[in-house]
Amino acid sequence: MGMSVTISAATEQDAEHILKLQYLCYQSEAELYGDYAIEPLTQTLDDLKAEIARGCALVARLGGEVVASVRGEADSTGTARIAKLIVHPRMQRHGLGGRLLDAIEAVFAQDPAVKRFQLFTGHRSEGNLRLYRSRGYAPVSREQVGPRLTVVTLEKEAVKGVRPGTFVASA
Repeated sequence: MGMSVTISAATEQDAEHILKLQYLCYQSEAELYGDYAIEPLTQTLDDLKAEIARGCALVARLGGEVVASVRGEADSTGTARIAKLIVHPRMQRHGLGGRLLDAIEAVFAQDPAVKRFQLFTGHRSEGNLRLYRSRGYAPVSREQVGPRLTVVTLEKEAVKGVRPGTFVASA
């Protein structure tokens, strides 16, 4: 491609770009489960801005374009809940999702209170499940939330001492 994908902290100014990308990326999930009212497709810009302000949000940029993002928050139990890992469809299957996941884990690993990472996906989302398993996540629960959707929660222990650096990856 000739350009590098850079990963950095998201800002409030990135919110609109993230929301548009989120809407694009979750179309395939909505189709897979036959539900276009899923939260990522109905989230408002104000809700997203609040989520960015209270947690950790990263974006991946190709030049000036936001092409991927991930968000998360640590709770009082020591669990960093990672959510909404999205990669533009044209950038998928090049390792960017895994690099973003590694980057947000590295950020949370700096917090001595964080003991584990947790995320979830739908039971039919094989690409997501494959990525998470390849990064050491194991299923800890399954919850049927509708006639077509079972949510699989996956978890892994936080590795301390991982030092976040400058996240630069070639696309």
